[in-house]
This record gives sequence, structure tokens and C-alpha cells, in this order.
Amino acid sequence: MADPHSATHAAHANMAGHAHRPLYFVPSPSQWPAVGSVAMIFTMFGAAMIVNHSSLGWVSLAIGLATLVYMLIGWFSIVSRESEQGDYNRKVDVSFRWGMSWFIFSEVMFFASFFGALFYARVISLPLLGDFDHKLLWPDFLATWPNVGPAGTIDTFTTLGPFWLPTINTALLLSSGVTLTIAHHALRADHRSRAILWLAITVVLGVTFLGVQVYEYGHAYSDLNLKLTSGIFGSTFFMLTGFHGFHVFLGALMLSVVLLRLIRGHFKPDQHFAFEGAAWYWHFVDVVWVGLYIVVYWL
Repeated sequence: MADPHSATHAAHANMAGHAHRPLYFVPSPSQWPAVGSVAMIFTMFGAAMIVNHSSLGWVSLAIGLATLVYMLIGWFSIVSRESEQGDYNRKVDVSFRWGMSWFIFSEVMFFASFFGALFYARVISLPLLGDFDHKLLWPDFLATWPNVGPAGTIDTFTTLGPFWLPTINTALLLSSGVTLTIAHHALRADHRSRAILWLAITVVLGVTFLGVQVYEYGHAYSDLNLKLTSGIFGSTFFMLTGFHGFHVFLGALMLSVVLLRLIRGHFKPDQHFAFEGAAWYWHFVDVVWVGLYIVVYWL
């Protein structure tokens, strides 16, 4: 028979352990935020100098991006190690989820600004510039979309329709969302090999999307004369599709890191927020593309 005094002592010790366990994980001082700040400074000044045709712009931009990659590898390696060591508790998990949620919300607002610019140009500005009063200023201006501005100010160009490259890319991204969901369910069911397979397929689909978009840009520039300087249509087209492509690149990079960690045996069926956070971001990118595909290529 168990000794009741021993059981009572063990219970008190357990309670004492819980009492002394920290409620929140406090990381040690880190240099990575400062490194990230330096990367942003070089990147910002480099981009500004490139726009102003400075020869040093590309050098500054390259230094900034290289520093940013160095920061991401160093910082997230520490976070991964802390997670695998069991340093994180439920409160840290909740803070990660809130942080990723607000980050995606900021991205929603980012794309909303570009969709808003497109809406303003097509629905408000264009009809206003084509009314009777403005005809006195620009008699040759036609309030049609896509617009080439007053006569002679913009080189003629041809727009891109939905067939076939944008439709192929839509199929690729929507399929990647399905394969990613299958991988997530496999991980939750502790079928690691199946999760690795479907996540690898997701990454391949994302990289293929980027390859198709690069080909589409080359076709637009060389065959259709559609460029960033092609008036408001060219500006909004390349800003929307270009930034979306950049986000696809970031999402594919996130999923690639998650895939490597999955292969190394990281994550548990009930504890894998890095996977979930990257999946949230990827599904967000999918939704943005569907809206972009309809508004930019169809309407």
C-alpha cells in the first residue's frame, strides 16, 4: 500500500514546481533586431537610389538584402531551437498566433491600398477626366480602360487576358492550397512521411507559379510592350502582380524552411505552430491571387 505521507509530499512538491515555473518565456538579449534595422536602412536607401538612377543603389540594396537573409537565418534558428528544447509554453504559443494574425492583417491592408488605387483610377478618376469640363483641357482624351493618357504621352500596348498563363497560375495556387491542407492533416495524424510528401508538392507548385509569372512578364515586356511605364494600367498591373509574386516567393521560402524542419523530425501532432503560421500566410496569398485574377485579368 502506498504511503499517504509520501503521496502528500509529492503533491506539495508538484505544486511548488508549478508555483516556481515562469508563466512566460523571456528570451535572452539579442542582437538580431539591431541587425534587422541595419538591413532595412541599407535596403531603403538602396531602393531610393535606384529610383533616382544612382550607381550605388544596387550595391546598397544587395548589402541590405544579404544582411536581411543573415538576420532571418540567425534569428529563426534560435527560435526553432528554443521551441524544440521545450522553452515555449501555452502563453508563448498564443502570442505567436496573435503576432502572425496581426502580420497578415497588415498584409491585407497593404494589398487593399493597391486594389483601392486601381478602383479609384477606374471608377472615379477616369470618368471624371473624361467629362465635358476636362474635354476643354484634353480634347483627345478617351475615358476608356485600359487608358493610354492624352494622345502621344504613352506608347501603345496590349493588355494580358486571363487565358492562358493567369488561369494556369490560378490552378497552380489553388492546387497548392489543397496539397498544403492535406499535409497539415497528415501532420496532425502523425503521418510524417505523408506530410513531407504533400508539403514538398506544395513548394514545387509555388515555385512553378513563380516560373510562369516570370515568363508572363517577359512576354508582356517583349511582345506586348506592356511595361511599368505604361500609364496607370501598367503601374497598377505590375505593382499588384509583382508584389503578389514577391509574397508567393516569401511563402514558398517559409514552407521550404518548414519542410526542412519536418524532415529533421521537428513538430508534433499537437504542437507545430511554425507549420500553421506558414500555412496561414500561404492561404492568404491564395485568396489575394483569386481577387487579383478576377479584378486585373477579367474585369
